[in-house]
Amino acid sequence: MTRTFRTTARPAAPAGRAVARPKTRTRTLIPGQNGAGTVRRSVLPGGLRVITETLPTVRSATFGIWAHVGSRDETPALSGATHYLEHLLFKGTERRSALEISAAVDEVGGEMNAFTTKEFTCYYARVLDADLPLAIDVVSDMLTSSVIDPAEVEAERGVILEEIAMTEDDAGDCVHDLFAHTMFGDTPLGRPVLGTVDTVNALTRDQVARFYKKHYDPTRLVVAAAGNLSHTEVVNRVRAAFDRAGALRRTEGAEPVAPRSGTRTLRAGGRVDFLDRPTEQAHLVLGMPGVSRHDERRWPLAVLSTALGGGMSSRLFQEIRERRGLAYSTYAYTSGYADCGLFGVYVGCRPSQVPDVLKICREELESVARHGLDDDEVRRAVGQLAGSTVLGLEDTGALMHRAGKSELCWGEQMSTDAMLAKITAVTPDDIRAVAREVLDRRPSVSAIGRLTDRQAAHLHEAVA
Repeated sequence: MTRTFRTTARPAAPAGRAVARPKTRTRTLIPGQNGAGTVRRSVLPGGLRVITETLPTVRSATFGIWAHVGSRDETPALSGATHYLEHLLFKGTERRSALEISAAVDEVGGEMNAFTTKEFTCYYARVLDADLPLAIDVVSDMLTSSVIDPAEVEAERGVILEEIAMTEDDAGDCVHDLFAHTMFGDTPLGRPVLGTVDTVNALTRDQVARFYKKHYDPTRLVVAAAGNLSHTEVVNRVRAAFDRAGALRRTEGAEPVAPRSGTRTLRAGGRVDFLDRPTEQAHLVLGMPGVSRHDERRWPLAVLSTALGGGMSSRLFQEIRERRGLAYSTYAYTSGYADCGLFGVYVGCRPSQVPDVLKICREELESVARHGLDDDEVRRAVGQLAGSTVLGLEDTGALMHRAGKSELCWGEQMSTDAMLAKITAVTPDDIRAVAREVLDRRPSVSAIGRLTDRQAAHLHEAVA
């Protein structure tokens, strides 16, 4: 049975005066079966979107609010502001202190967190279904009524500087930031989401507060929830929370912002970025431009990435680790943005193995660009990607993530069956076509580690 919560009646209008409230527009996007998997979308007055997926058989619910702002929306002087703001929204509102925000979710055994990417930010709480009203109230309060206290701004600055230091100590993580710089240069997509020590130290409370006011109005937000819930009651509680803060009145009559789109040309290949660090391993990313998240080629490219470096049976894992014993960790990946994308191969290995590892990576990419994959490789990769996609949607947090990101990035919802249909429709011919278009280019490489001059020279040879 779908759980319902108690609702508080609105005060009656004064006698003789009718109050007409702007209407909420609601649609069922995915019907589901027997009430399970039903996805509904409402647009509130003021442009706030609410997406829910109902799962009557679970006892949990995840509630999140997604903001249409990421690090690519920052000027150089504001680098790191999106992530800084993410931290600060946990530090107190007009109704709750930072401790009260944390304690409210902790005391019911829930989990609350947030994350910032280059194109969006998400705040969420996972709780028992009975505690969903609490999660809605707390997270909505954070998003609409943060006070951005000057003392908290200074205290959190130190926390973020430690987070930057922690990331820089992890070369396997840091090399992906370096690769973004290699491919995008000194542009918003090429800068780290966290910012740098210099930019974080320079950010002021007023700058962050203006950034908050500009990017967190209801037209730029998406509410997503999944679990044992009632769509109508989620909408009512969200509307009450935003009304309490006066947020919907400020944008009444406005429509939601459209998903990002466009095209972008990346820098030419053949680039090398190398950071000399005293690490035991060298960390390498070799790659090239991929496709945007709006490009239908993203489906065969995802299958191709899986076949090349998506598991223990993949080409690169078998050749680099199993046959040669050159590395412990190697994988391929894709990153799709609104107007462009990346394809990359990561390897962590001893510095002495760098020449052989780069040679293998380049040869495998060139071979697939010329010949594609054989039928068995495509079949295995399709099955692996299809299975992992379904298994990755087994909890309410993952379903909330899919609903929110889909609305923000595409403005539509795709059912699990529709996603599986896209994956299983990929053919060897599709793989050959996307391999020629993506892999048959001069790559670039980023590396972090302690390399000799001779070893470092192989970085340039790999992209020649």
